[in-house]
Amino acid sequence: MRFSSLTDRIRGDRVAAWDIHFAAWTAKGRGEDVIVLSVGDPDFDTPAPVRDAAIAALHAGDTHYTPIPGRPELRAALARDVARRTGMAVEPENVIVCAGAQNGLFNATLCLVEAGDEVLVPEPMYLTYEACVRASGATLVPVAPDAATLRLDPAALAAAVTPRTRAIFLATPANPTGIVMSAEELEAVADLARRHDLWVVADEVYASLTFDRPHIGIATLPGMAERTVTINSLSKSHAMTGWRAGWVVAPAPLVGHMGTLALCMLYGLPGFVQQAALVAVEQGDEAVAAMREGYRRRRDIALEALGSVPGLRCLKPEAGMFMLVDVRGTGLPTMEFAWRLFRETGVSVLDAGAFGPAAAGCVRLSFAVGEAELDEACRRIAAFVTGLASGA
Repeated sequence: MRFSSLTDRIRGDRVAAWDIHFAAWTAKGRGEDVIVLSVGDPDFDTPAPVRDAAIAALHAGDTHYTPIPGRPELRAALARDVARRTGMAVEPENVIVCAGAQNGLFNATLCLVEAGDEVLVPEPMYLTYEACVRASGATLVPVAPDAATLRLDPAALAAAVTPRTRAIFLATPANPTGIVMSAEELEAVADLARRHDLWVVADEVYASLTFDRPHIGIATLPGMAERTVTINSLSKSHAMTGWRAGWVVAPAPLVGHMGTLALCMLYGLPGFVQQAALVAVEQGDEAVAAMREGYRRRRDIALEALGSVPGLRCLKPEAGMFMLVDVRGTGLPTMEFAWRLFRETGVSVLDAGAFGPAAAGCVRLSFAVGEAELDEACRRIAAFVTGLASGA
């Protein structure tokens, strides 16, 4: 039987990068001594008031269809929250509720670009960006960062613009680097977008989990609200990955088009999930602050444990729950390093080369485990690398 060309466009090496994680998860399910640092699924519990809201909604019979773009009260709460955080004028008509940030990214991509268009994406980039762009028929154009820091190279971004360029996708704070873009870097992107009439799709899922540098939304810069699509979710800020509660803030006409696509893609997020999300949004920053400090402590544990290990170079993250570790000093190819580490120690990490050539030679490890477990994982990594150096 024949399949559509879409099936070829959405596959690739970036998808295969997850093989080691699936192997680790399977081994853990068998009861093996495995520590999974290969995925960003928080070990924190969803805050109790949020869970309670969903349970109460279910008991009240909240199991029917909901408005396609989201319930009015949730869209209004999200609009107020964004306005409070950014100072922007945001109305409910600028907000659409999605089944997680990934659903919002896919929906927005299909509504913005098509065959013949080019999308610029600074590397290292999150794994699913390529499949989303290719699914639309557009061409993804990776933009190499500064080689030493992995930060945005504004000159390289400007040089990549062509008459076919229609959008720039960026993530700040970034996965996998944990880099938070500075005001100067954002202004360089905004300047290109304004001069060339480009859309900017801003993935801000980790915006509330910054440690050392405040997050700035590119939509807040002059002339950018009307050309920016901001994607966010509760997955990481409230440990709600499995709830699939996300949203997009964008110009009202685009939100309207996304609602039409959502009609045949999702047909509305479950009501009890939206009631839980409403409580999470209205709860304020208390739960988020606790998680942010938890990730900061874990980052510091990993840096302390691995930062002085010969053969490793840690790239200190400014936000989020991931850290890149350059393993080229061990002499092993990155994929071989990751698989040997898993097979010999039970610790799974991700080959960061999947995020683009800029991250080649690095592995990505997650802070989504408890402090004691993370400390043990780092001890095993350090012992493994030391053993490589000694020839053991």
